Amino acid sequence: MEIYAKGMSCEQLNEAVRRCTDKRIDIRACNGQRFIACAGAGRSINVYGVAGNGAGAYMESGELRVYGNAQDALADTMGGGEIYVFGGCGDAAGYAMRGGEVYVRDNAGYRAGVHMKAYDKQFPVLVVGGRAGCFLGEYLAGGIIAVLDLHNEAAPLGEEAARGMHGGRIYVRGEVGVPLPECTAARRAEAEDMRLLEPYLRKFCAAFGGDVNALLADKFTVITPAENARAKRLYVSN
Repeated sequence: MEIYAKGMSCEQLNEAVRRCTDKRIDIRACNGQRFIACAGAGRSINVYGVAGNGAGAYMESGELRVYGNAQDALADTMGGGEIYVFGGCGDAAGYAMRGGEVYVRDNAGYRAGVHMKAYDKQFPVLVVGGRAGCFLGEYLAGGIIAVLDLHNEAAPLGEEAARGMHGGRIYVRGEVGVPLPECTAARRAEAEDMRLLEPYLRKFCAAFGGDVNALLADKFTVITPAENARAKRLYVSN
């Protein structure tokens, strides 16, 4: 099914998506309508234009592709499925993700990946092709965040990255470039680290182009929680 979204409110657009029984939906002329694919499951939704706040929020399965930019709160509390953004995204992408995978071709705004958490088979992944703003991975509890800095910006991360981190991993291609908090440890990624990251780099390159083997051969820094990360005491293991 194809939906021409120009002039539609977010309520009208989302109601049209809910009523549709097709497994694939193409949304044309999208201009910031919010909550596209919110709590979505089992369908492939392609958005042409700008996806508004909350795209893919609470998504459980299926696929969302945004051929343009996505605004704030992309994949908020996402539980499963895959999201591809053929542009950049605003602030708070992947906030409280519990599962699923998000691939952003260009830059991400502030507070991406805040409080992501893995549990049992749920394993959230956020890959950013450009750079990420301040507070990336704040209170990260599980999963993977990767910042590829493919445009070779002066610094791939903004200030206050990994503040309160107590689980998961953050990969940065090259050097981090900003001070990290005492709750973290940073080191050169080793072969085992890259084996964990490799399937997600392959998906990124398959979607957006690029040489995955060249990426895998690059130097990456991996950030993990320090052994004495005090924030661990504030959270239960599940």
